[in-house]
Amino acid sequence: MSVKTKKKAELNEEKVIKAIEILKLIQTDVATPKSVRKLIKEAQDYLLKKDLSPGVRAASAIQLLEEANQDPNLPMLSRTRIWNALSMLETVKD
Repeated sequence: MSVKTKKKAELNEEKVIKAIEILKLIQTDVATPKSVRKLIKEAQDYLLKKDLSPGVRAASAIQLLEEANQDPNLPMLSRTRIWNALSMLETVKD
């Protein structure tokens, strides 16, 4: 593995870790609906799977987060945090 590839992989992992931290904030917020918390938990589980490539993990999590973002009962702060996590995950490439 070249130095450039290693650096790219490290950057991707950092982005995934930051996204997981944001998702934990949303999940622990009592104002977040239970259905959204369930989707957030599933997204976290995908992001933590080490047997998949970072791009696949991010794409799976993005799909779940976009679904969670459609919930009409979602508080604005949680919605903004989801957007933040989405923008971070969208930059993760294989």
